[in-house]
Amino acid sequence: MKFFVDTAEIDAIRDLAATGLLDGVTTNPSLIAKSGRDFKEVTAEICAIVDGPVSAEVVALDHATMMKEAEVLRKIADNVCIKVPLTVDGLKTCKALSSEGTMVNVTLCFSANQALLAAKAGATFISPFVGRHDDNGFDGMDLIEDIRLIYDNYNFATEILVASVRHTTHVLQAAKIGADVMTAPPKVIHDLFKHVLTDKGIEGFMADWAKTGQSIL
Repeated sequence: MKFFVDTAEIDAIRDLAATGLLDGVTTNPSLIAKSGRDFKEVTAEICAIVDGPVSAEVVALDHATMMKEAEVLRKIADNVCIKVPLTVDGLKTCKALSSEGTMVNVTLCFSANQALLAAKAGATFISPFVGRHDDNGFDGMDLIEDIRLIYDNYNFATEILVASVRHTTHVLQAAKIGADVMTAPPKVIHDLFKHVLTDKGIEGFMADWAKTGQSIL
């Protein structure tokens, strides 16, 4: 499963990229707004740090303007992935861009039927929001299971990008189901490294090492 980080904070992206475990980045207008910086400038800087797909979202709601915005965004770098909403106009834009060889991430997916439409429109990624699904009384991981089944039934190439990830259990469940990608805030990715027994083990090893009075260097 690929790991994308869901942020526009440059330092956080650079820190995770240094681990060698980061496969891509997702952004959205809300995350860019939090950074307080120019949208295109931030996107270009992220693309220079990460080799994998960097999702940059259009903000128009009509197909014609989405295409104009996408034209600007995809010129920023070769690894820009155009992010569009799961609407009729969004899928029109997805079909047009994917037909030209441009990566497209269809976002704000909340049903398996929507995911089916996105795959038929040629989406590179479909982004079902599991956390928001959970918030509204549904099981977000059931949605991932349904999409995985449908995509496998018809051999769709669209990758399932699990979004709105709130905690490490979401990551585990997504991996067990067979999601292609998950995107999470930096904190959730860092939490994947943590375990109380790992901490205790290190503490014990260090205490025993100190008793030897030795040094490797």
